Order: sequence, then structure tokens, then C-alpha cells
Amino acid sequence: MNNNAMSRFPIISVLQGRPAAIAQIAGSDSYPQITGTVRLYTHEQGVLLYAQINGLPETEQKCEGRFFGFHIHEGRACTGTIKDPFAESKSHYNPDDCRHPDHAGDLPPLLGNDGLAVMAVLTDRFSVDEAIGKTVVIHDRPDDFTSQPAGNAGTKIACGVIRRNA
Repeated sequence: MNNNAMSRFPIISVLQGRPAAIAQIAGSDSYPQITGTVRLYTHEQGVLLYAQINGLPETEQKCEGRFFGFHIHEGRACTGTIKDPFAESKSHYNPDDCRHPDHAGDLPPLLGNDGLAVMAVLTDRFSVDEAIGKTVVIHDRPDDFTSQPAGNAGTKIACGVIRRNA
């Protein structure tokens, strides 16, 4: 990245600032080891979302199981049923009724590394204010970015509600 691009988007200085919103991530009863934080920062080019997640499931297989679906969902709670512990997180946030993977809440997958994932992404698909009260959901499989309506990302294994950082 050249100096001009660095000056247009000083990511380090944004991440050193105070996030506008935070979601505390917790795993379902089947994945209680999952914890983490998703921070949302307001930037002139959109929202910088920074996630740090611990306790993701690991596998002994070298070529399987390291990517996890990661989305903003339209629901306002991380509660549900035995079959779907995060049913109240509802579907992907999609205010413009777009086809998948163009929902506002569609995000890149998390890459697990010995149970840890760290990711930063800049998006202009929603503002921090629009995200407040919505949920962040982690799925047990990666989003395929093709299947309708939601990418076939599998079971919801962790969730957090986005709250304004007071």
C-alpha cells in the first residue's frame, strides 16, 4: 500500500480509537467455549468492523473446518429454542431485499487458527446506527456466497447483540 492510500485510510489509528458499538459474542450451549468481541468503528468510507473470537471449534483434519460463516442478522436477541438456540437472531440483515451474497449483513468468513479468529473489514453496506440492536452470528460452516437465501453456512454456533458503546 502506498503512502497516499495509507493516509486515506489509517486503519491502525481507527482501531486505536473508541468503537461506536460493540457486540459481546457467546457460544451456544453446544459451543460454550466461544467468546469474543466485535467492534464497529465509524469511518468516512463506511464501518470498520473488527472481530476477535476465541474458542472456535478445531479439527484434526488439515484441509477442513477452519472457516466460519459470519454475518449481521436482523434479529435483536440471541435467544431461541433447543433446536435453534439463536432463532431470535432471525435472518441476515437485508433492508434492500437483495439476493445473497449482497445482503447488507453478509461479511467475509472468519478464519480459525487454533480456535482464534481475528478479522477486520470495511463495509459501506450499513452504518453503525443501522447496526445497533442487530445481532452478529457465527455459523459452523463457511458461507458459500451462492446458495439462496443465506449461503448454506450451517448451524448458528455463537451470537452477540450490537450495542452502542456508552
